[in-house]
Amino acid sequence: MAIPLHQLSPAEQQQLLVQQQTLIAQQQRQLVQLQQQVEGLQAQVEQYRRMLFGQKRERFQHPSVSLPLEPPPESDAQQQQLAQKQQHLRQNSARRPHPGRLPLPAHLPVEEIEIFPAGDLRGLICIGKDITDELECVPARCFIRRYIRYKYMAASKEGPVQIGVLPERVIAKGIPGAGLLAGLLVDKYLDHLPLYRQRQRFQRWGIELAASTLEGWTRQALERVYLLYEQLQADTKAKGYLQVDETPIRVLESERKGACHQGYYWVYHCPLDQTTLFDYQPTRSAQGPRELLGGFVGYLQSDGYGVYSQYGRQAGVTHLACLAHARREFERALSSEAGRAEVALRYIQQLYAVEAQARQQGLSATQRKELRLAQSLPVLNEWGQWLAQQAQSSLPRSQLGKAISYSMARWDGLCAYLQDGHLELDNNLVENAIRPIALGRKNYLFAGSHAAAQRAAGIYSLFAICQAHGVNANEWLKYVLEHILTINHKDLRQLYPQHYKTRFS
Repeated sequence: MAIPLHQLSPAEQQQLLVQQQTLIAQQQRQLVQLQQQVEGLQAQVEQYRRMLFGQKRERFQHPSVSLPLEPPPESDAQQQQLAQKQQHLRQNSARRPHPGRLPLPAHLPVEEIEIFPAGDLRGLICIGKDITDELECVPARCFIRRYIRYKYMAASKEGPVQIGVLPERVIAKGIPGAGLLAGLLVDKYLDHLPLYRQRQRFQRWGIELAASTLEGWTRQALERVYLLYEQLQADTKAKGYLQVDETPIRVLESERKGACHQGYYWVYHCPLDQTTLFDYQPTRSAQGPRELLGGFVGYLQSDGYGVYSQYGRQAGVTHLACLAHARREFERALSSEAGRAEVALRYIQQLYAVEAQARQQGLSATQRKELRLAQSLPVLNEWGQWLAQQAQSSLPRSQLGKAISYSMARWDGLCAYLQDGHLELDNNLVENAIRPIALGRKNYLFAGSHAAAQRAAGIYSLFAICQAHGVNANEWLKYVLEHILTINHKDLRQLYPQHYKTRFS
């Protein structure tokens, strides 16, 4: 039974008061923690809602009704209605005025088909003609290139036999030509068409090829191109500005039976010359980028992954953060703290507006730096003061608090792009280079081995450079396969896609 307060001594009353204050403070702390948990869970629910109801393709939706096994027979009225629609579309396509189209490429061959009026044309004269062009396509034309080498010897049948020299083959004693091998690699690694689908296409063309044959051709072609990739690795190490990111790739070769190994492509992009290097490593730890970033000197730009911070602290390295990643954190906070999150996003929007202005005006690196110091620096200063103020009144575990902490922890890296006009304010260029990997994973699912994943890294790197420089990957790769075994090793750089474009444009 509780003792009445008036019966307690002053010391006991004071002790009771302290206990109650301690209990109230503890309950307040628990209340704050619960509020933070509720806000965090609300933010997660909002993210899941966006994932569920956002624009996501190939998402399974349970059908409300089952599909019939067989289509119902069409009635005469349905068939008549279909015929009327067909006639209507045909008439509209013929009558609708066309706003104009781009001219067809002049290098395409032209197949002319002459159409004369029906009936007897005797006694009539031709007063003109109408020409209608139609772009048509036929399946790939496969043919056999047969080398016939004649042998000669002296009439006396003495001396050596002379025979024409067979051109250098991509695969010694193999039947595929350079164009065929280039097509295999482009279809698989650029258009993401797995080999088994390519085999089905060959079958439609009446050409039967074993799956093991296509795999062997692909492997040997990649081994030839890997010579150029090794040169690219050496050149990438010497770059003074690199953007870095990583993306997973599953590999069948695993220490655990029945499981795939989770490997990683570490991607290095140099915005100065638009070159990209994919490097496969079986781990995402700090050992992954050691070969490329160990001893690196210059500007290193990355997201907030802790491994990059280790290399960013190396002597001679200036570590740049990515403004796009900081923006994403504030964008996620819109659902819970719309007002204050929008303030941060407006600051970031002003920074990107300065970059857009520099691009539109075609400014040089020096001019770009001057523009940033005049317009971006004041915005960064104001935004930094706002972050410091909001950090005092934001719950650390709330989405807005996490966004503020993310930016403040990397503030020097977010401002470092002001040092040079060649630097970018985000890591989007290297992320764009990674996108083809994501498309490829959905088609071929995994690499067969660690060695196969590294060979694929080589062709991914060179195809990324082709796309960055507007080079026809098929024509470039055919040229490389024809010359890579005969070119002087000191001139390998001449086979880079950017040099190929300069040489043959």
